[in-house]
Amino acid sequence: MRLFRFLLLAALCVWAVPATAQDQLARGRYLAILGDCSGCHTPAHKPPFSGGLPFNAEFGTVYSTNITPDRETGIGAWTANDFYRALHEGVAPGGKHLYPAFPYVYFQHISRDDTDALFAFLRTLKPIHQPPTSNKLIFPVNFRFGLNFWNWLYFDKKSLAIPAQVSTEWKRGEYLVNGLGHCAACHTPKTILFGDETDKPLSGGFVDNWFASNLTGSMIDGLGRWDQDDIIQFLAHGRGRYATAAGSMLEKVTTSTSHMNMNDLKAIATYLKSLPAQKQTAFEAPRREQMERGRGLYQAQCQRCHASDGRPTGDNANYPRLAGDTLVMGRDPTTVLRIVLTGGAAPVSPGKSIRPMPAFDKLDDGEIADIASYIRNAWSNSAPTVSATRVHNLRQALTN
Repeated sequence: MRLFRFLLLAALCVWAVPATAQDQLARGRYLAILGDCSGCHTPAHKPPFSGGLPFNAEFGTVYSTNITPDRETGIGAWTANDFYRALHEGVAPGGKHLYPAFPYVYFQHISRDDTDALFAFLRTLKPIHQPPTSNKLIFPVNFRFGLNFWNWLYFDKKSLAIPAQVSTEWKRGEYLVNGLGHCAACHTPKTILFGDETDKPLSGGFVDNWFASNLTGSMIDGLGRWDQDDIIQFLAHGRGRYATAAGSMLEKVTTSTSHMNMNDLKAIATYLKSLPAQKQTAFEAPRREQMERGRGLYQAQCQRCHASDGRPTGDNANYPRLAGDTLVMGRDPTTVLRIVLTGGAAPVSPGKSIRPMPAFDKLDDGEIADIASYIRNAWSNSAPTVSATRVHNLRQALTN
């Protein structure tokens, strides 16, 4: 009988170990989706996770690294402890400090179990021999020892305070938004040294010539009018009643949020809806003559797809709605201007198709400023006016 029990126990152990390992890998694969690891570490026309995607800032360009298990150019020689230290301290093996374009400031909140599961998944990827692309940084940022000073200023290692009596769903949403999701990396405004303005969390940020929208409860350009279902719809499909995903957010929807399970989408929505509104600052509205010029240009260039009232219907229903769009009304018009200058494609409903928006870069700076000011203030929209200088500066930035 004892022999039988021993053999049964041994068989159970042999079965349980692979099952546990498979569970960890499946969990790690999903964690990579939550963190959008592919979106940051996979450039166009390159192998997945092989690195080399550029991140541009005032001080230069940082390129993402190879996180496949190649031993020479990736993380194949790393241990689980090495990986944990990189995510939680921003330090790679050998004591090499990582630039905060790698969001260790937020990844420090990832649990050890989740860190190990993510590492286990990355170890299963096909090794890709892809040497790193050299960063292009100005002096003195090109010297990594300066990161000790940056960390002293901006890397707060204290645990995030969790209010008493919040729900399990709220806690999960907070963990995803402020940890793996690293939403603040784009949606929190930055200082001149690229550190978070911690007094304005998730109130909208400028990244790589895009404006990431306000996620607080602000009624005009934030999520104040959105309900939880609106947030879930937007994260799952990239469009909803109050916004259409564009630019880097469209990439996040495509590679990350649209693949999240419903429980996590609900948790994120629960957390975001709990954020208080940021105080609105006074702004200059466009003059009547600018609105008149903008209306004429809109009717000639935009009305065919976006409708006279900014609410396309019928065959045009899949074109972005401009009336009431919180991104259109953002305090920073960069994303609106960039789409006008370069064009773009909006996410569409399954089985539907629409023509991509063409670039309107042939219009001069003043004309684009007038169109943008008009759509940001027509149909009960309300936002700061746009100047021709603002358009000119962005045009120059996009051509450099």
